[in-house]
Amino acid sequence: MEIAQLGEFGLIDRLTKDLENKNESTKYGVGDDCAVLHYPDSEVLVTTDLLMEGVHFDLTYIDLKHLGYKSAMVNISDIFAMNGTPRQITVSLALSKRFSVEDMEEFYAGLRLACEKWGVDIVGGDTTSSYTGLAISITCIGEARKEDIVYRNGAKNTDLICVSGDLGAAYMGLQLLEREKSVYYGQVNDAKKKGDKKALEELAHFNPDFAGKEYLLQRQLQTEARGDIIQRLREASIRPTAMMDVSDGLSSELMHICKQSGVGCRIYEKELPIDYQTAVMAEEMNMNVTTCALNGGEDYELLFTVPIGDLEKVKELSDVRLIGHITEAKYGQLLVTRDNQEFELKAQGWNPLSEK
Repeated sequence: MEIAQLGEFGLIDRLTKDLENKNESTKYGVGDDCAVLHYPDSEVLVTTDLLMEGVHFDLTYIDLKHLGYKSAMVNISDIFAMNGTPRQITVSLALSKRFSVEDMEEFYAGLRLACEKWGVDIVGGDTTSSYTGLAISITCIGEARKEDIVYRNGAKNTDLICVSGDLGAAYMGLQLLEREKSVYYGQVNDAKKKGDKKALEELAHFNPDFAGKEYLLQRQLQTEARGDIIQRLREASIRPTAMMDVSDGLSSELMHICKQSGVGCRIYEKELPIDYQTAVMAEEMNMNVTTCALNGGEDYELLFTVPIGDLEKVKELSDVRLIGHITEAKYGQLLVTRDNQEFELKAQGWNPLSEK
């Protein structure tokens, strides 16, 4: 069905007609000029992400359901990175005519899965037309007690540097998808030049071999916000002194923390958590796996610092790795290699506004 058949409000009604609010702070959701929220005893956290087709995602290799899931999760992750609890999101879409009503239902199916996982209400948004592809803008609203909020500027000398999960897998998943996309279009162009209709028909069923690389694809296409780590920290009575989610690369995020906290850092190459599939893929593509782990981006793991007195507590946390420590600013921001050489960290991660 063409979206024009329903119109803007018809589409919104169809996508949101059976939404049920789960949070007491959601007084009124979709259906009026504004959502109504109430937070009497908490600070309100607000974050927004804008995702553009051709910049942040490629519909050649991500379907709309996964895209909806990822779009919600990257916003939910920001709330967790402040040690908060996500409660509501608003969803705004700019759509071209190539998208159908069924396409948007797929997108919302993924969106809802992500929201249901973390008990988040969808409370509004906007839709409009686009001449340049799909644009997605999501705002996530959360809450936290004033004393629980963790900023980027709280790291202190001797604090421990920790990271959840593993690093570089999402980036290697992207490299894998880009490689297979290049192979596919290369074969299509060759077939067109030769006028080989049979080859073109066969390429319509092109099926890349991703055997043994499933984890890399999952990390790229099915982003997960690490609310489970926040819960473990709370259960262990650990309050991070500074925290960020790893969206643009570990080195970039760690340098943000150091700059805003007025400190230096020292992290150790041998302690960087790297999955086996990531290492194998990096070797296959003749890439340095440490560089991928430091600068890859889109891992959405939590990078945080804790007081040195919490060392034993941190050691007991599952899926959390101690990778270094905070120093005085005068000692710089350093990576210590496996052979004990020291190199200055550089922010080589994702920069959406860099020159191409």
